[in-house]
Amino acid sequence: MRIVLAEDSALLREGLKMVLTHLGHEVVAWSEDAPGLLDACQRLGRANIDIVLTDVRMPPTNTSDGLQAALQLREAYADLPILVLSQYIASAYARELFATSATGLGYLLKDRVGNIEEFARALTTVAAGGTVIDPDVISHLMNAPQETDKLAALTGREREILALMAEGKSNADIEEELFVSSATVAKHIGNVFDKLGLPPDAGNRRVRAVLAFLEAS
Repeated sequence: MRIVLAEDSALLREGLKMVLTHLGHEVVAWSEDAPGLLDACQRLGRANIDIVLTDVRMPPTNTSDGLQAALQLREAYADLPILVLSQYIASAYARELFATSATGLGYLLKDRVGNIEEFARALTTVAAGGTVIDPDVISHLMNAPQETDKLAALTGREREILALMAEGKSNADIEEELFVSSATVAKHIGNVFDKLGLPPDAGNRRVRAVLAFLEAS
């Protein structure tokens, strides 16, 4: 894949370059600040970028500049896959990123990069148009009060499966992790869709279920 990388820490940036190269990808441009990320994407053009990998906090203000740049890029290129990295669990950042869409978007904690297999899977999933949210962020959201939200009708198992879906896991991945049959997974996912009010004609129900999870958490 052709990747545009934005990370202000020189050490982490070089480490990411090494990991991405090891995985067989090409870093076609890199930046140490948000304006540089926007410039690089504009210069290359959408056709020459397979995915953007960006930190949340970067110069010039060192707040959420990277996240805001990602949102601007999605306004300019609605189908541009973007994987955002964060140093800390910040549910507000995840909600802002996925506020209008979850297709081709991911939110991972930087510690997750150390697990090469998970990181590689996240990149592939997001680049293919899927959705990935870091398991630790999911856990944090799942432990938040849920008494009056949309998720209240879900059983414990259904909530568990929805959380795995939000991590970008396929039905086969869920079967393997929970040691259940494909029919059982399909039944639970169907129940999740029904309880969240997502009929068969609702488009990408998997993505919309993840959005419902974020909105309710």
